[in-house]
Amino acid sequence: MSSFTAGFVGLGLIGGSIARAMKHYYPDCRILAFNRSHSTLDYALAEGIIDEALPAINEAFASCDYIFLCAPVETNASCLPLLKPYIKEGTILTDVGSTKTDIHQAVEKNGLNRFFIGGHPMAGSEKTGIKNSKRILLENAYYILTPTSEVDPALVEKYKELVISLKALPLILSCEEHDLSTAAISHLPHLIAASLVNLVKDSDSEKQTMKTIAAGGFKDITRIASSSPEMWEQICATNRDNILIMLNRYIKSLEDIQKELTECNKKEIHELFAESRDYRNSISDSSQGSLPKSYSLYCDLVDEAGGIATVATILATNGISIKNIGIVHNREFEEAVLHVEFYEEPALKKAVDLLRKYRYVIYER
Repeated sequence: MSSFTAGFVGLGLIGGSIARAMKHYYPDCRILAFNRSHSTLDYALAEGIIDEALPAINEAFASCDYIFLCAPVETNASCLPLLKPYIKEGTILTDVGSTKTDIHQAVEKNGLNRFFIGGHPMAGSEKTGIKNSKRILLENAYYILTPTSEVDPALVEKYKELVISLKALPLILSCEEHDLSTAAISHLPHLIAASLVNLVKDSDSEKQTMKTIAAGGFKDITRIASSSPEMWEQICATNRDNILIMLNRYIKSLEDIQKELTECNKKEIHELFAESRDYRNSISDSSQGSLPKSYSLYCDLVDEAGGIATVATILATNGISIKNIGIVHNREFEEAVLHVEFYEEPALKKAVDLLRKYRYVIYER
């Protein structure tokens, strides 16, 4: 394993993070990459993320034990006929797309079933591009594998072991189960968040009262509405049927809620919140899911000059980067006055310990 060769088509946030992790855990491995942006390849070479930058998809890929398709979903499919002449027996061909059925269909069309194991590392960031890639991005994240029926089980096991060695959590599913599951727990929530934000925008008064008081819980549950429109347009196009299945079920559940509210059925309304609370509380928080996490703390703060600046200075002088900081004006469902958000979990944990040493009262999300 230590001397394998991996090729990448596309080298953004996910591809760059996988390559960084490989270089860390397998320093003797060789990594080559093709990317449309030359500046990306120049950066990857300068940072030691890859060993060779390719001008095109060419014969260099014939040396690869793994080939990762890390471009947008539709672009990945268009690369298959270009790669086909260079894929040798025993090579694992994979991708990192968040929808799987379309790429599986394209793989079958190109006669590459015996090489293909679809992949979906369920990790990400609001920042994109290779410059924001991180070796630890995959750690404790589910990494779903969707092998074809024709691929050798030994290759599936080999890929699974690689994923484990990169500190991710492999989970083997069919492409159909993957797409239905992600439609429910990722794709539909993004649609709901976007539609809810637009509902408030379209219902607001000229004084924008709703927008003014829409902090706290509302902003938390609609945070994912800030995602890339281009990416979500493509996801909805490639997983349309599964999203429609879950959307129709959701519409039915809303109609049921509407009926219970109309009839003032307190028992059913209570049961709705009780069941959802119990199920949500049973969901593990020990690993990453399909939606990006928010790493936040809340801090009791006396209203006095320089209070926020003092907190920011304590964090900055200890090398902790802040993503966002501000007063929570709508605290109906929130504890504390000051909300501080971080880019990653280690920064949050360090900040909590540090501020408590300074005797601030801290509430973790």
